[in-house]
Amino acid sequence: MQPYILNFAPTGMVPTKALNPNTPISVAEIVDDVLHAAELGASIAHIHARDPSTGSPIVCPDTYGSIVAGIRAVDKTIIICVSLSGRNVSDPSLRAAPLTLDGDVKPDMGSLTLSSLNFAKQPSINAPTTIEYLTNEMQKRGIFPELEVFDLGMSNYIAVLQKKQLLPPRLYGNILLGNIFGAQPNFSHLAALTAGLPSGMQTSVAGLGDYQLTANVLGLASGLGIRVGLEDNLWQDRTRQTLASNSTLLQRVTAIASHMALSPLPPAALRKRLGLAPGSGHYGYAIEQPISVEGL
Repeated sequence: MQPYILNFAPTGMVPTKALNPNTPISVAEIVDDVLHAAELGASIAHIHARDPSTGSPIVCPDTYGSIVAGIRAVDKTIIICVSLSGRNVSDPSLRAAPLTLDGDVKPDMGSLTLSSLNFAKQPSINAPTTIEYLTNEMQKRGIFPELEVFDLGMSNYIAVLQKKQLLPPRLYGNILLGNIFGAQPNFSHLAALTAGLPSGMQTSVAGLGDYQLTANVLGLASGLGIRVGLEDNLWQDRTRQTLASNSTLLQRVTAIASHMALSPLPPAALRKRLGLAPGSGHYGYAIEQPISVEGL
């Protein structure tokens, strides 16, 4: 069977218990859902931390550290990405706080949205200076950027960051389809975005809201990886009659992939593809020198 990258996004910034009681908010809930995803073959866990008393998104390194420690107490190879989202925190130094974790709780990746954009109800502000600040912080600490691509401008900006030698030699990114202000879940939009990506970049496809399943299938049919989880979609069906759980979303998409003769790429294999350290006490990226692209 052909392998595909399975990126698991359990919580995100927006879902709440009120919207979907299955949303993992506490450290223990997030850890449990990630470990279940790992059993189903997840290569990457894309983590957001929440305040345990209010459920609000937070950038607290201690909370992130507790989540990472809980996962690695059981699974020492799954690739862990911490969110550096700018939806509710504008100060770049605060957004970078989870990158200060080190040792056994050092994240392998940090998310990097490549431009400002609007969502249905709020903006995500990512100024060029902020993007470069976050890439510099990741580069200094040997943490691999998880590139977030919502439209063609973001795809193009990867080459700009390469020219400035702010990215590692090998790249990984998510293409996120279905945002009302961005690329939509169809082959023409996906083809346009992937055509602009650097050669050899490892890529997964996500769909927002009702479009999650469509985007995941587009990704699998295109030979790409997928991102799935309650961060992007709260419902099991497009009629919004049945609330999803991370488990039901994972089971559905992995079953579809299996029918397509596809199987999840083990985290150890993806670590080798990306030049990441092997896990088991060694995290972040192992290839330290950034790539220089001439002539851009």
